[in-house]
Amino acid sequence: MEEYLSIFVRAIFIDNLIFAYFLGMCSYLAVSRTVKTSVGLGFAVIFVLGITIPINYLLQDFLLSRGALTWIGPQFADVDLGFLSFIMFIAIIAAMVQLVEMVIEKFSPALYASLGIFLPLIAVNCAILGGALFMVERNYANIGEATVFGLGSGIGWFLAIVGIAAIREKIQYSNVPAPLRGLGITFIITGLMGIAFMSFMGIEL
Repeated sequence: MEEYLSIFVRAIFIDNLIFAYFLGMCSYLAVSRTVKTSVGLGFAVIFVLGITIPINYLLQDFLLSRGALTWIGPQFADVDLGFLSFIMFIAIIAAMVQLVEMVIEKFSPALYASLGIFLPLIAVNCAILGGALFMVERNYANIGEATVFGLGSGIGWFLAIVGIAAIREKIQYSNVPAPLRGLGITFIITGLMGIAFMSFMGIEL
């Protein structure tokens, strides 16, 4: 249980995909103009990461890694399909994003319209693929740890985009110098938030 909690907290605060690795910045900057759209996209990212990372873990463990096909027979012990990882991971991500897109279009047309092109672009969001690749690199012991990592990473991305959206809404009423208005001040605030999240690195888990 402690191991799961450690992975979860680390994924949210210490290894935050936005503030530690700056992954998914395109959607983060483009959709964070309002809290409403940021919450919608944030939940979509949580769902996609929470579903695709355990699925990709199973693919990696039982199909793609060297020796993964031994369940078929001992003659496949030396087979390594790792070169297919990117293609398979992206295929799974694209399928889940398509599902999310259809659900949001069905139940919340207004949110679907406000998210625009950035909803289907979750399929090529580097934060989503980055989560799958981190899962492979860190070699989690079981699907439970991979799932906890996926959910934690999604929640971390959610907190980042909702946080910057709330700040950007307040900044509209502030006297920001003209050259820094828009993305300029957003980049500065993102950097400061990244520095703030670095303080979590001192936590021993």
